[in-house]
Amino acid sequence: MLIAFVILYLLVSIGIGLYAATRVKNSTDYVAAGRHLPLYIVTATVFATWFGSETVLGISATFIDEGLRGLWSDPFGASLCLILVGLFFARPLYRMNLLTLGDYYRTRYGRTVELLCSIAIVISYLGWVSAQITALGLVFNILSDGTISSEAGMLIGAGVVLLYTLFGGMWSVALTDFLQMTIIIIGLAYIAWAVGDMAGGVGTVVAHASEAGKLNFLPALDPKDVIAFAAGILTMGFGSIPQQDVFQRINSARDEKTAVRGTLLGGSGYFLFAFIPLFIAYSATLIDPALVANYQESDSQQILPQLILQHTPMFAQVMFFGALLSAIMSTASGTLLAPSVTFSENILRSTFRGMSDRQFLWMTRVVVVVFAVLVTWYAMRTDESIHAMVENAYKVTLATAFVPLAFGLYWKRASTQGALASILLGLVVWLGLETVAPEADMPPHFAGMLAGIVGMLAGSLLPQTLVRQSHGHSAHLDLGRQESR
Repeated sequence: MLIAFVILYLLVSIGIGLYAATRVKNSTDYVAAGRHLPLYIVTATVFATWFGSETVLGISATFIDEGLRGLWSDPFGASLCLILVGLFFARPLYRMNLLTLGDYYRTRYGRTVELLCSIAIVISYLGWVSAQITALGLVFNILSDGTISSEAGMLIGAGVVLLYTLFGGMWSVALTDFLQMTIIIIGLAYIAWAVGDMAGGVGTVVAHASEAGKLNFLPALDPKDVIAFAAGILTMGFGSIPQQDVFQRINSARDEKTAVRGTLLGGSGYFLFAFIPLFIAYSATLIDPALVANYQESDSQQILPQLILQHTPMFAQVMFFGALLSAIMSTASGTLLAPSVTFSENILRSTFRGMSDRQFLWMTRVVVVVFAVLVTWYAMRTDESIHAMVENAYKVTLATAFVPLAFGLYWKRASTQGALASILLGLVVWLGLETVAPEADMPPHFAGMLAGIVGMLAGSLLPQTLVRQSHGHSAHLDLGRQESR
């Protein structure tokens, strides 16, 4: 029955995605759903895209091992990102009416900065999407009791997500996200009630976690721990802001207020609901301590699904795995589309000038396929945990793309020279420290961001010796792109 439900659910998701494809008439429909999405859909896409495998499997496993101190990056940093986007970035970016975030860098700083930041954004998605593919492989392996290997499960999961994302683009992502958010909320809320009752109630579970020190959140009062705390939160809190998937949800809203409110509601909902998988997973320490001890030695990510399989009735299993698949697939589809669109618009399009809108649309679909193959290959080769893959994904954008975005919006003197200096200095410091002192008190990627701020300030305030790409040339490119759409 469980396998039959999974197959039915996958078929429904594909059907919704193919239905959504009928709404795609041009590249704006494909990338931004025609900028027509209402508040409840924008909220759903923000929530569902971020509520992925790392939320259900990754951070719940980390919580059992390390407590809240291991979760500074997610959900705390991730939620901070979405709140900051809603408060400070959604409104000005929506008004610019751009197709991608890379277009912002070109409009503000010129082609070179656009290219560098777009490459950084695309690279950052490699780990995030691969984490979702890894999780899909794990789910299919568990559901089949080992009959389907993790590698085969990755191929099946990637194929399904690719199929329903490929033709419908953002319309497919938006409609499936709404369905998936509904299933996530209902399914996990029911599981929390059922498992909590088995563990002796919410109070019992929380008290046990507190006694075990798992609820300790704040850093110790020493410089090393304070720096680690700030870096842990800001890696995702700042590093996730210059991301195409976040921008797409802003840009797909039907108006400016919807963009702001949808991001704030989705981010707030994500923060509150992210604690439910933590509660469910930790309940296992009271329900079956032997299970927890066994999988802590091998793979803590297995604790939550194995608890459900071994200690709950079939209906609860259907609800849990429905919610889990929803969480993974909603994130996988959004994070598969985002880098593909960025690569097509901001890296390839200038190479193939004179392309019609229809040709660009099909080129983007080809890139979606190529990126899906690449991340599946990477997922099958890496040994990183799901949480680590997601956490590491944002280091490159924190060190290179965040400072030019934030300063470009809120500091009039930010220049092309400053942006290039910020990107170069941030990248050199980050990679240099990763090589010579990866375990230093100051995390390399955090030092890279600070170096990027210095580069932006110095490069913008010093005499401008670099020649910015002419406004005329940038305007010509933008005009050509708009006309082709």
